[in-house]
Amino acid sequence: MSQEEKNIISRRQFLDLGIKGTLASTVIAGFPTIVPASVFGKNAPSNRINIGAIGTGRISRGHDMPGVWKHDNAQIMAVCDVDGNRADLAKKLVNEYYTKKSGKDFDGVKTYTDYRELLLNKDIDAVLVSTPDHWHAPIVIHAVGAKKDVYMQKPASLTISEGRMMADAVKKSGRIVQVGSQQRSSNQFRYAAELVRNGRIGTLKTVYVGLPGDPSGEEEAEMPIPKNLNYDMWLGTTPEVFYTEKRVHPQVGFDRPGWLRCEQFGAGMITGWGSHHIDCAHWAMNTEHTGPIEIWGKADFPKKGLWNVHGIFTTEAMYENGVRMVVSNELPNGIKFEGTEGWIFVSRGDSSVTASDPIAKQMAAKALDASDPKIITSVIGENEIHLPVSKDHHGNWLESVVSRKEPIAPAEVGHRSCSACLLHHAAMKLNRKLYWNPKKERFVNDPEANLLLAREQRKPFAIKG
Repeated sequence: MSQEEKNIISRRQFLDLGIKGTLASTVIAGFPTIVPASVFGKNAPSNRINIGAIGTGRISRGHDMPGVWKHDNAQIMAVCDVDGNRADLAKKLVNEYYTKKSGKDFDGVKTYTDYRELLLNKDIDAVLVSTPDHWHAPIVIHAVGAKKDVYMQKPASLTISEGRMMADAVKKSGRIVQVGSQQRSSNQFRYAAELVRNGRIGTLKTVYVGLPGDPSGEEEAEMPIPKNLNYDMWLGTTPEVFYTEKRVHPQVGFDRPGWLRCEQFGAGMITGWGSHHIDCAHWAMNTEHTGPIEIWGKADFPKKGLWNVHGIFTTEAMYENGVRMVVSNELPNGIKFEGTEGWIFVSRGDSSVTASDPIAKQMAAKALDASDPKIITSVIGENEIHLPVSKDHHGNWLESVVSRKEPIAPAEVGHRSCSACLLHHAAMKLNRKLYWNPKKERFVNDPEANLLLAREQRKPFAIKG
């Protein structure tokens, strides 16, 4: 058998395996390993990180691709979307950016509609994963198995079980994975966490997390599947349901997509924004690698309509260190740390990631506030706790890809933040107190609650740990 014939067979085997966790050990070994850029000199061609963008909708176009292409040591060389029109528009967008940046015509971007094909490209060093939530963990597992570094959008997973599989796969692979919890790269969130850790408000007692809300919708009729959309692959591991545009994304433009409000593909704002705020709360609480031990609360869920994620809710959790967390969309959007000697409130202020972000509209919203102004003018001393500094979340990831040092929002931490959100979601669904073992990542003596840790996965897209 010729080497060319062997390569064709290997490629077919790679695609047939889909997104199974056994990919790394059974297939990738047959492909050349990419030598990290850090091995070469500063001016070597391999010093540039070649990137493929998987998922090219609103968050990719407005945040992830621009966050990467502004750095001279990285280049987006491929784009992928199950919607062929979006893939073509992404190619046009990237080519136009590099044309403008270089002053010369640029046409160096390759398009894909199947991310597995993109992962076969040996010239790609790393990928951006900017897909709907239900595809985050499966693609990351597949990508690190293919020896790619990853920047993944939050939340880390659709279920706690998937998140654990993802975090374990990342650890085993040794790849660099940054979770898109970009608030860690905002000065006010890091500074607030440092102030709390260094006792500026005394002993921390309660954390209040305010999230935006999401409106429900009407029933939607079945529509023909657009020829440019691979809807079966878009559904991925989730159950087969009829196509309607508001379940997926707009066919014209890049407004906020409807899948964000469908529980089949995500849990709603509790993970959508909760992954940001609870992550930063954990940072300040020094609970990044654990989780709550008790969770309770209630929520309103739509009784009809396509969009069925939670509405108004209030949930609470207790941590082993005695700190209580309250999460609700009836609180101001941000995080309030309340201690024995005062409080600190931190938020994004008036900033947003994309134009369609559902930020609570507040007049002159403060990014950082406190019960006493002296708290937030405090200087963190040389011998006090200093947290890692990142001023650019995508840039921090690229630095880690070169240095091979852990980024500011690694996979395990992102999983723990997401799992805490999903615990609050479980309390909403069951409407009773739940007891959680953060070491075993199981509910205590509660078979009904443990059924919520995973979802049945549709073949051929199922992943396995």
